[in-house]
Formats: sequence, structure tokens, C-alpha cells
Amino acid sequence: MSTSMSPARLTLALLAAGAIGGAGATFVTLHHAGATAPATGTTTAAGAAPTAAAAVSGAPDFSQITERHGPAVVNITVSGLRDVANDEEDEDASPRRAPPGTNPGDPFSDFFRRFGPPGYAVPGPQAQQPVRGQGSGFIVSADGVILTNAHVVQGAKEVTVKLTDRREFPAKVLGTDPKTDVAVLKIEAKDLPVAPLGSARELRAGEWVAAIGSPFGFENSVTVGVVSAKGRSLPDDGYVPFIQTDVAVNPGNSGGPLFNARGEVVGINSQIYSRTGGYQGLSFAIPIELATKVKDQIVATGKARHARLGVAIQEVNQTLADSFKLDRPEGALVASVDPGGPAAKAGLQVGDVIRKLNGQPIVASGDLPALVGQSNPGEKVTLEVWRHGKREEITAQLGDAAARPPQVAQADDQAAGRQAKLGLALRPLQPQERRGAGVDGGLVVEDASGPAARAGVQPGDVLMAVNGTPVQNIEQVREVVAKSDKSVALLIQRGDSRIFVPVRIG
Repeated sequence: MSTSMSPARLTLALLAAGAIGGAGATFVTLHHAGATAPATGTTTAAGAAPTAAAAVSGAPDFSQITERHGPAVVNITVSGLRDVANDEEDEDASPRRAPPGTNPGDPFSDFFRRFGPPGYAVPGPQAQQPVRGQGSGFIVSADGVILTNAHVVQGAKEVTVKLTDRREFPAKVLGTDPKTDVAVLKIEAKDLPVAPLGSARELRAGEWVAAIGSPFGFENSVTVGVVSAKGRSLPDDGYVPFIQTDVAVNPGNSGGPLFNARGEVVGINSQIYSRTGGYQGLSFAIPIELATKVKDQIVATGKARHARLGVAIQEVNQTLADSFKLDRPEGALVASVDPGGPAAKAGLQVGDVIRKLNGQPIVASGDLPALVGQSNPGEKVTLEVWRHGKREEITAQLGDAAARPPQVAQADDQAAGRQAKLGLALRPLQPQERRGAGVDGGLVVEDASGPAARAGVQPGDVLMAVNGTPVQNIEQVREVVAKSDKSVALLIQRGDSRIFVPVRIG
């Protein structure tokens, strides 16, 4: 979703709206475009957090860190032309919306937003207008290499870097990576102060951290807080396991460093979760290990590459865990496999639950794309999967994320039927329907009531499998359901997307 704001409060990109929390909340990138004066009320929220943090007994003294490493933090000013209707969009990050008429409570509503084709975006005017914006960054080498966010310099015609000693330099954009929101700049200067890099892996929840940046254009502002959580997956940002903090950051902080109490950079401040466009207690930073890896690739080749497994996945809740007889609701449930992709070649199947990648646990489904995206195309990985009630190991050779998966044609909707225990009226697909849908089997849902309807199944859906077992006829459905205890997982195809829908039956 997108949200309009006046120029004085316009942030560069709204990555998702209403994804979690109350209605109207947004994830906001922190680049400040337009006026430098903060909106009424925002200063109070942003300014209160450092005061409260300083009052906590035992808080570290960041004054020496600021004095020593603050000069490595820079202010970035950009100017250029941007598409008014599509500020945050690029070919790989178009907003996704469910088709008109989709029930917000329908499980496909969230699925379309995360995985659906970008064609559902509401078109807007395509006029361009000149803009100026501000952000932050930090120097990582004495010869002028600077790290910042990709959205800070997106579409910029001119980029200017200002140091704390008030010197200004024109900057060259060496490259950007929209998938991780990392950009690398270069200025022609020598013997510059450098921010030391630390490790985000060693961070712990509750540990003190500090941000330095230019909120609303107020250069070299310092704010302090603690790490709230690690490994956060945000909507439409599957490649980044974000560090969540309560450090007060605002538009203009974007691209600035997040320091630990030892004075080491552990992240790049990138987004906030907000209903107002300003700080409301939740801020998110890109781990420095990921940013450094992207930086090294950009410096060497001018671009970053990411791996791809070739699956669509979804979260495993308790109902799905019961359906697949998992001991815990953990892992990434495979909802579809790209034909001819790396996962298909490795033998991954719809209904597999991926529990580990190279020995690293997959607890939330978002853990998988973050780990895959940080791998290299062509790299071989070992996957531990849960299939038909037992563990299996599969080796897959990852592909390139730049390669696009093939599209599946849309299935036709027709009707006439029988009832099954789930409250479904089903019939086999006709040959022409199979060809149109690009599937080998399945059953058309002609009517849905009872448990299936409450779970979000709709007439016109195609039932492909039950608890991971492909179904070709109604008898197969009955057999699988009869063996199930409390719940079943229905693999439903709607349009060109597939998703497992958990249905309680006991």
C-alpha cells in the first residue's frame, strides 16, 4: 500500500501499510525529502526517548564514542527527478495487492501482498518533479568509501557528502542494492576518519546501542536505546534479518550507523514502524555483516548478487503444525515450487517444511529467504525438511535471484458438486481446465461452507493437496481427512498463486 503525505513530511518509501499492529501503521524508510522542520508532535516523541534512556541506571556513556567516531558519520544531500506515483518502486519491489473484492481476513489477502504479481498495484500519475532529500552515511575506508541506504540515493542526479568539519564533496554512487537497501558511495578525499565495524551476530536483546545521523536535517544527532530483538522479518524485505531497537530515529537518520557500547558499527539504520511518519518506539537496522558483504560485491563488480531457491513459502502456525504432525510450529512451509528452478531440481516438494539450512534453524518462515539471499548463486546448501512425518536431507544448488520464475496460467472457475467432510463441494478438473491452470490434477471447489469456509476457502479455488498429499478425486480427500485428528492443511490454488490453508476439523 502507499500513503500520501505533504512534501514537508514525505518519506521516500512506504514499504508496507497495515502489515502488523493497528490499522494505518506503516514501515517507513528514513530518508528525509523536502523541508527540514519537524512536524508538530514528532519532536516530542523523538526527543523523549534519549532523555528516558539516559535516566536509566547503568546506561553507558556514549560521549567518548561520539567524540571519537562521530566524525566518520556524514550528512548526504541528494537532488534529482523522481516519479511522483512510484517513489519506492523498482522492477523487483513493486507494491503487491490482493485483487479487488478479496476479503482482508482471507488467508490469500496477506499471501497476495507478499508473493503475488506486481500487476495489482493501483496506477498513479507518471509525472516527475525535482526533489531534494537528506540522509546519513558513514565512512568505511580512509580513501572515501561510504555506506548508506539505497533509498537515500535512489533516482538522485547529484549526491553531496558533508563531513563534520563542514567540508563538502560531490559523491559518486558506486552501486545500489534495492533488495537489501544498501548503497556504496565514493568521494575523492584522503586520510578520512573511519567508523570501526563490529558484529551484529554478537548483539543481544537488551544491549545498549546508539545511532548518529541527521534526523530532519539536524546533523550529527545522537540518540540512545537498546536492542529490542534480532532477526526481524519485515513485509517485502525478505533478504534482511533486521535488528530491532528502541533508538529514536527519524527521517534523515536513514543510512546512518548504529553503534554498540564498544564504539563499533553493528548496523545501518533503515526503517521505522510508525503511524505518523515519525519515531514511535520501533526502529530497524540492517546487520553490518550483510551490508559489508553487499559493499564488497559492489566495490568489486558494481552490483550485488543474491541467491534464489525457487519456492514460495508461508508461516507454520499451530494448526498447520498439527496437520503435518510437527512437534513445534516452526519452519518454512513450501506452498509452491518453481518448475525447473533450483528447488525443483533438488527434489523439494509442495508440503515440505524446511527446518534447517546448512545446520541453521529455520524458526520463522522469514528466516529462510534471509539465509538464502545472503548466499551466493551457484552455492550448494543442505536443507533439512519434514516430509510425510519424518526428517530428510536435501542438497540444492542455489540459482540467481535475478532470474525470474515462470508464470502459471490462471485457472477457470466453473461449478456443480458434491459435499465432503470439510464443508466443500468438489469435482475433478476437466482436461481443458487442467491445461488452462497448468496443473496435472486437483479438484475444483464449487461451494465452501463450515470449517473450510471459515478458514477462507472460496468457490473457484482449486484443491491441489491435503496435508501434502496430492489429490485427484474426492475419495482421496476423504481418506486423508479420515486419518487426520484436529486439523488438515489444504493446498489451494487461486489464480496464479498457491497457499496452504489450515482448517480445524476437530
